[in-house]
Amino acid sequence: MTAKTIEELILKFPSMLEQHVPSSEAYALLKKSARGEIEKIFSDQSETPKAFLPFGNLIFPYHKMGAVDSLNLFDIDELIIFSFYWANRKRYKKVADIGANIGLHSIVLSKCGFEVRCFEPDPRHFEILSRNLKLNHCNKVQPFNMAVSSKPGEMEFIRVLGNTTGSHLAGSKKDPYGALDKFAVKVEGFTSIVEWADLIKLDAEGHEKEIISVTTREQWLHTDAMVGVQ
Repeated sequence: MTAKTIEELILKFPSMLEQHVPSSEAYALLKKSARGEIEKIFSDQSETPKAFLPFGNLIFPYHKMGAVDSLNLFDIDELIIFSFYWANRKRYKKVADIGANIGLHSIVLSKCGFEVRCFEPDPRHFEILSRNLKLNHCNKVQPFNMAVSSKPGEMEFIRVLGNTTGSHLAGSKKDPYGALDKFAVKVEGFTSIVEWADLIKLDAEGHEKEIISVTTREQWLHTDAMVGVQ
């Protein structure tokens, strides 16, 4: 597989729905092949632009996040989502990235031409996110070092040291595992976000139900969402 083939996958995914099924042999093969190519491109900590077509050049230095790393952010499911962004780049204008991690989705969204507001509560991830946005000249992305919930305020955040991609607002997951850090974070209410955005990527590590429960049918008439389910 080559970088060119990754571009071809992203462009063809909308017409390859049968390959989106994790239990299929094709999915497993594509996942393994894509991972191998991503490792070749993004396994170092350099700030050199790398071709990540069709989105252009991407600067995304390698970072370890406990048991997972930044390469996992390019898994086949993420590539399918990136394909959706690209295929619908003329359909949406304003996108909210809730659970932005270290910024890959926000960067890709920006390269599709969207205005982006991204939310990441972990200050360590947010520092890397801000750096990645700057490296990629994402001037249309506005980052917020905040979580999102049903109402604005402050909540306890749990950082899972063994896998910081699984960190979450307190109460969102039952019996979080391993060593934990706990601290207060600022929280933005979801209502203002859903009224601003016409597309929302929501990956709140188990807090999605709490977030969506405050919305009304009318608020979704002009806004779509891609929601992670824990």
